[in-house]
Amino acid sequence: MIRLDNIEVSFGDFTAIPNLDLHVRPGEFFTLLGPSGCGKTTALRTLAGFIQPAKGTVRVDGKDVTRLPSDKRQVGMVFQNYALFPSMSVWENIAFGLRVRKEKPADSDHLVRDIARRVDLSDEQLAKNVAELSGGQQQRVAVARALVLRPKILLLDEPLSNLDAKLRHQLRQQLKDLQSEFGITTVYVTHDQDEALAMSDRVAVFNKGVVEQVGTPQEIYDHSATEFVCNFIGDSSALTPDFVAEVNRLSGADLLTDANSYLRVEKASLNADGGTVVGLPGTVTSRTYHGLHSRYVVHSHGADIRLLLREDGSPQPEPGSTVTVYFQPAHVLQYHPETGAALQREDQAVRLP
Repeated sequence: MIRLDNIEVSFGDFTAIPNLDLHVRPGEFFTLLGPSGCGKTTALRTLAGFIQPAKGTVRVDGKDVTRLPSDKRQVGMVFQNYALFPSMSVWENIAFGLRVRKEKPADSDHLVRDIARRVDLSDEQLAKNVAELSGGQQQRVAVARALVLRPKILLLDEPLSNLDAKLRHQLRQQLKDLQSEFGITTVYVTHDQDEALAMSDRVAVFNKGVVEQVGTPQEIYDHSATEFVCNFIGDSSALTPDFVAEVNRLSGADLLTDANSYLRVEKASLNADGGTVVGLPGTVTSRTYHGLHSRYVVHSHGADIRLLLREDGSPQPEPGSTVTVYFQPAHVLQYHPETGAALQREDQAVRLP
């Protein structure tokens, strides 16, 4: 559906994206994820036609659109601040693109009311000024304005970032539901890892203009391809060589002690729950309460192991307590200390140089 081939984007002497290759499948919810300034919004605006690449090709549905203006690419855009017209009613905002396209008034009214109903905007709300709506309702107006033109692709540039945490959590599910209902190919930009994991079919993780990994949320999280992805996505504990050596001694694993090693917080526990697990003793250094669970830090063999323990009403260990941290050696993620590339199991049969 969408192909970005060998895309280079420069601003003067600064190269924001050196060489980008991406393929987005039809009907997919595809997320560009990364920290501020990593190039994800630049990539989105290049796809939209707002930025011309210095090199490379942008294809939509097999057609080369690299030099086409944005209004000829059949893409709908929802901006971070929604870019709604405050002096217009909701109906007028949604109909704006139809008027520019010179649709017949009767056809425009039918299209506006149909799309409004599908995004859960009432006739009463259509008559209101956009300033009278809540943040969530304004978001639905922005989505409706993009979808009413029946684009092939929907582009969303951090549309939830200006909302409070509770509303953001609620609306991300609504956005995903809308995308599923319409079946429209969607490219979504965010710096929020939770958003990306919860909403996406696949994720591209950006770092300094380069895509470090493309994969499903589970692939990105459980099998991070680089050390950057491992540290950017979710939360992990850095393991010391002494810790890794003790894991090998107790379990017979062949983990490399001179690799950069990490363990996801969800993979460690204070309870042995079956499987091939190893248990290392340690001392609780901190506990923070989060309602359904508490977050612990346990110091063991020079490493500070972070983990979550569900609150079930039973007595919980306090700082200073001696506990045992259980986990599966196979869940340890290891990376080359120089390149940051993930080490596969077959790589661990040899020592690093």
